[in-house]
Amino acid sequence: MDLDTFRWLLTDDGQALLAEATAQLDGGASHLAAGSALRRTASAERAAAALTQADLRGKAHGKYGELADRLYFTPDALEQATRLSVATHRAGRYAAFGGRTLIDLGCGIGGDMIAAARAGLICAGVDLDPVRVAMAEANLAALDLGGAVQVADATEVDHTGFDLAFADPARRSGSGRTFRVEDWSPPWTWVEGLLRRDACVKVAPGIPHALVPDGVEAEWVSDQGEVKEAALWAGRTATVARRATVIGEGGLATITDEDDPGAGAVGTRAVSDYLYEPDGAVIRAGLVTAVAAGVGGGLVDPKIAYVTSERAFRTPFARSYRVLETLPYREKQLKAALRERGVGRIIIKKRGVDVSPDELRKRLDLHGERDATIVLTRVAGAGTTLLVEPL
Repeated sequence: MDLDTFRWLLTDDGQALLAEATAQLDGGASHLAAGSALRRTASAERAAAALTQADLRGKAHGKYGELADRLYFTPDALEQATRLSVATHRAGRYAAFGGRTLIDLGCGIGGDMIAAARAGLICAGVDLDPVRVAMAEANLAALDLGGAVQVADATEVDHTGFDLAFADPARRSGSGRTFRVEDWSPPWTWVEGLLRRDACVKVAPGIPHALVPDGVEAEWVSDQGEVKEAALWAGRTATVARRATVIGEGGLATITDEDDPGAGAVGTRAVSDYLYEPDGAVIRAGLVTAVAAGVGGGLVDPKIAYVTSERAFRTPFARSYRVLETLPYREKQLKAALRERGVGRIIIKKRGVDVSPDELRKRLDLHGERDATIVLTRVAGAGTTLLVEPL
């Protein structure tokens, strides 16, 4: 969609067409049928723009909830945009830091600006894409939020007048998603410069620990059990070296390297009564032994992210299981043991072993009435199967 078409979409006629497109899709019409209906009163280009927005708003509910129905997106910008719950957490950290003004260097459609403005910060944003800038402006206006946006190159903007700077470098090259920091836009060399001041940079969860500059805090964030991003906090915003933040139904919890006594303190031990599966953010942050310390337990293997303990705990940083028994690890004997126990439906968890749960489930070919959860892993270096039940 070009800029002129988007600006038309903001007019009364454009809004009417967008409402019709939304009604068509909500009513169960196919994209083909909805497009045909819209083209009766609008050009093909305008009909396509309205239909695309209606479709993207539906897809955006997973990230923005009901706010999505009032916002504007491009497909790429929606994919890159931060989930609102994660952006809200980050904005809360801005506010706790005491910053009053924030500049978003590469604001896209304004998702992170929305969260920051809702937290009370005065926001400005820049982006090279005129359509995204227009959308960011429209999105702020749709939610009655203040903020200024303009088309500009983030690498050439003087941001020293702002309390905080935020950036979310694009991690795509011409061939698709890239894991090379040299291919980021803006590049890693620019990010390193930004991290010499009070700033936050959103990065991929797979960022190597060794790449994080000295004095910069790396925070990994998961939402509803899924790791969403890592963020690098610099200057006075950095409070620890590593942090894992878990957002769930019960709220938000965080654990840091200051909570971690290290592997030597918790050690390894035989599987006891309870097994804990640390959250992905905890694993990425290298804080599995902090979870082990928190539940009074140890590692089942020095290289495996499972924790065992004699005590039952509910912790936001791990899924908790009661260990029922140890089953045979070899497939033929495991199949016989599960059939003997009347198992028909099975959840397979695995770590540190080369097993495809879907393929193994097919080969086991179980037909019993019971549900079961098994964990395939290594304990003290040996392949092990545990029959467990979630707490």
